[in-house]
Amino acid sequence: MLKRLHIYFKERYPVIPRMVLGLIVFLEIYFIVLLNNGVTDFNIGIQEFVGAYTVFAFLLWLRIADDLKDYETDKKLFKDRPLPSGRVEKKDVMIICVIVELIAVILNLVFMNNFLFFIILYFYGYLMSKWFFQKSKIQPSLPLALVTHNPVQMFVNLYIISFTCTKYSIPAISLTTAMALFTLYFPALIWEVSRKIKAPKDENDYVTYSKLFGYKKATKFVLTITIVDIITNIILVWNLNKISILVLLLLVTWMTYKFIQFMKDPEKFEIVDKVERYTYLQESTMLLTVMIYLLIGKI
Repeated sequence: MLKRLHIYFKERYPVIPRMVLGLIVFLEIYFIVLLNNGVTDFNIGIQEFVGAYTVFAFLLWLRIADDLKDYETDKKLFKDRPLPSGRVEKKDVMIICVIVELIAVILNLVFMNNFLFFIILYFYGYLMSKWFFQKSKIQPSLPLALVTHNPVQMFVNLYIISFTCTKYSIPAISLTTAMALFTLYFPALIWEVSRKIKAPKDENDYVTYSKLFGYKKATKFVLTITIVDIITNIILVWNLNKISILVLLLLVTWMTYKFIQFMKDPEKFEIVDKVERYTYLQESTMLLTVMIYLLIGKI
């Protein structure tokens, strides 16, 4: 079983990178909310690590739930993946998922101050795994699946914001919390759409946005959301670090150029690869902005 799980994690959910991602997501929103509210006296302890673990665990659950509910489709279109290929058994991922999520429940119940929002987060994840009990309507419709499933990132953000605001007695409703709610939702939306944009020669029976709307229209949509996303980022770092604003502008300029390149020649590269690189650089910039502010103050 351990060997099979190693295969699954290596190909579908690399543990170390995803743990780092969970930490980045948690700390980015955590510090952005605090610093924009003038809080510089931090009390970091086990709660923050529990929060980061919860993000990691929840995203793992989504990955496994998605692979399980798409099992029959993957057997036809993605036979080389761990589950449909038979290299990993369903019970393997179900067992490890129960263990990881049970740990998350216990840790949140014991250490966190926002267990209600933990329940809300996982309840939304449960509804996703069940296609909101409208599988016959949602599964065949890619746009409907996007509208119902992609907002899950906002619930992750809400979980982090609720903890932070409660711990430091910060107003829960403000421009800062509203921007923080969206700042990681947009990258998730961008990635989700871009991974289903393909060059005409790469299309198959798998339904993509490029097949539904054409690769140019789909790419223009992602480009628009990318620009909106960078605006929310700039608002959040405006009072923290002006150099970061320049970096963010350079990143979005580079990504815009790549989108234009793809629209001109879609066979040159896969757009999702560029989006993933851009997202990591963007989120790293946001986290570095926080770290620099904490170390040397406003620049």
